[in-house]
Amino acid sequence: MGSLLVGGLVFLCLSMATSIGLIVRARLPDHHLNAESKDAIRLATAVVGTLSALALGLLIASAKSTYDNAEVEMRTAAARVLLLDRVMAQYGPETDKARQLLRELIEKRLSRGWTAETTDEPSAKALGEYQDIESVQADLRSLAPKDAAQRSLQARALEVSGMVAETHWLLVESGKEGLPWAFLTVLVCWLALLFATFGLQAPVNPTVLSILLVCALSVAGAIFLISDMANPYVGLVHVSDAPLQSAIERLGKP
Repeated sequence: MGSLLVGGLVFLCLSMATSIGLIVRARLPDHHLNAESKDAIRLATAVVGTLSALALGLLIASAKSTYDNAEVEMRTAAARVLLLDRVMAQYGPETDKARQLLRELIEKRLSRGWTAETTDEPSAKALGEYQDIESVQADLRSLAPKDAAQRSLQARALEVSGMVAETHWLLVESGKEGLPWAFLTVLVCWLALLFATFGLQAPVNPTVLSILLVCALSVAGAIFLISDMANPYVGLVHVSDAPLQSAIERLGKP
């Protein structure tokens, strides 16, 4: 589900909860909303409000951590690709084919995106990314080193290519995690309860209604950010592919 859609649904849910509170307020007898009743409502909802604030803070921190880790993974992947290209360049012209395959792999990654779905599945005549890096490794294993220096470079190239392949499979496995939807659903229910009590206690005037709508929009914006940062390679708030763009400019140079 798209992050904007999630945020919009949360805003709609909170707005409806506020409206329900206002409708119920208009139909309740006056003694149900006297000073003592309002104090009891505030005490009860204070617990839910505290829990909601804690849960929202934890989700934001978790999403931010996921986003930061994705940025580190992107830079690390670009650095490993550059290192692999330089090790193959030091080996000699025998690795030209493998270096070209590596460049094509990065070009494909940039054109198809950095997600588990686009990198692990074949598209038209294009192979999955794991097959591309395995082709590079096959070329490296087929080399026939002439001296100790080339044997060392071959071993190093195979080691780094293995790290690049490992990065791919980590992306595939972690790409299925996503948001804790059950946790998020419970949080939205708590927030809806809070906004219903706001409507139940609030006087009906344009100022109060405007403030409640702005607050609902702010909370929905926080849920949107959580959803968007939990999928850091897609969406409006996504990890930049600048490290890969910079890496591809250096690939294949002598």
